[in-house]
Amino acid sequence: MNKLRIGVDLAHKLIQVCSSTNNKVHSNNEMTLQQFSEYLVSLSPSTIIFEACASANYWHQFATSLGHNSLLISARLVMSVRQSQKTDKNDALAILQASLLPDVHFITAKSINEQQAQSMLKLREHSVKQKVALKNQLTGLLREFNISSGRSISQFVGTIQDTLEDAENGFCDAFRKMLKVSLDLYLTLTEAIATYDFALAKNKKGSNLDFIHQSLPMTANGTL
Repeated sequence: MNKLRIGVDLAHKLIQVCSSTNNKVHSNNEMTLQQFSEYLVSLSPSTIIFEACASANYWHQFATSLGHNSLLISARLVMSVRQSQKTDKNDALAILQASLLPDVHFITAKSINEQQAQSMLKLREHSVKQKVALKNQLTGLLREFNISSGRSISQFVGTIQDTLEDAENGFCDAFRKMLKVSLDLYLTLTEAIATYDFALAKNKKGSNLDFIHQSLPMTANGTL
C-alpha cells in the first residue's frame, strides 16, 4: 500500500492538495491546474483521492495514466466528515480523512469513452426536451385560435404551414414571422435529434457501451 496519500479538492482554476504520510498531514497547499499537473508527474506512485465533481474523471484518468492509485469519493461523505467551516483547505483535509474511514465506498470513475457517451445522451435529451416543450407551446397557442394539429410531425408541421399560408385568418405579419421562426426551430431540433440518434447508434457499434442503447427513449420519432 502506498504510504503517501493525497486528498484533492478540485476547483475551476485552483486546486487544494492535502498530503499525508503514515496518516500524518505534512502539507495542505493551493496549486494552479498547471502546477498540480506537474506535481502529479513528479510524484512517485501514490494514492490520490478526488472528491467526485465535474472534472474528477479527467484528473482520475490523468493520475491513473501516471501510475497513481486514483480514487473518487462522494461529496456527501466528505461533507459529513468535515469538522470546521467550509474552506478549500478544510475540504481537502476532509477528503483525505473520509478516504481513511472503515468500509468506505469509493465511486467508480468513468473512462473517456463513457464520459463522451454520457455527454452525447445529455445533448440529445436537452434537444428532445426543447422540441417537446416547443411543440406543446405551439399546439396550445394554435388552439386559442381554434386551430387543431395532429400528433405526428408531418401533421403538426402541415398545420402550421397551412396557417402561415392562410391569408384570411387575420394574423398580422409580426405573428406570422414569429410562428415561422418557431416552426423553423422545431424542424432544426427534429434534424438535430436525428443526427444525435445516428451518432449514438454508430458509437454503440464501435464500443461495448450497451447503456447507450438502453438509455435511449422508446418514443417514436413520428410523434415526438
